[in-house]
Amino acid sequence: MKPDEIRKLEAYLNRTFKTSGIQVKAMPRKKDTAEIYVGEDFIGTVGKDTDEGETSYHVTITVLDIDLD
Repeated sequence: MKPDEIRKLEAYLNRTFKTSGIQVKAMPRKKDTAEIYVGEDFIGTVGKDTDEGETSYHVTITVLDIDLD
């Protein structure tokens, strides 16, 4: 993903979740996927999908069962 997309996604996620701790980081080998962190903790990925001229982003957040205790 391009740096301007990453900045916009990061701002959107921080606004949506009412925080300032979310960081979106590019993945060097993937052009359509970035990693999402809260502080130092990796929490998931965001992927870019372009279909018929429209772009959307999908977020996948992973929660381990041990983190629920």
